[in-house]
Amino acid sequence: MKEKIDMAYAGKKLRELRGIRTRSGVGKLLNIPYSTLQSYETGTRMPPKETRQKLADYYGVPETVIFLPQTNR
Repeated sequence: MKEKIDMAYAGKKLRELRGIRTRSGVGKLLNIPYSTLQSYETGTRMPPKETRQKLADYYGVPETVIFLPQTNR
């Protein structure tokens, strides 16, 4: 993924994909601290490459769906 990642877009997609699941529940399953997952979902912090893939795999979508806006794909 070489395009610039839009952190606000990625955060919104992560919240959308999480749906009714709790942050703490998702975090425990993926071994990501609650506060770290929260910072990803608010767009204040970008996950490293391996965590981006882990999140995409968990939600069952390609990494680009979460981390690249439609206009960049």
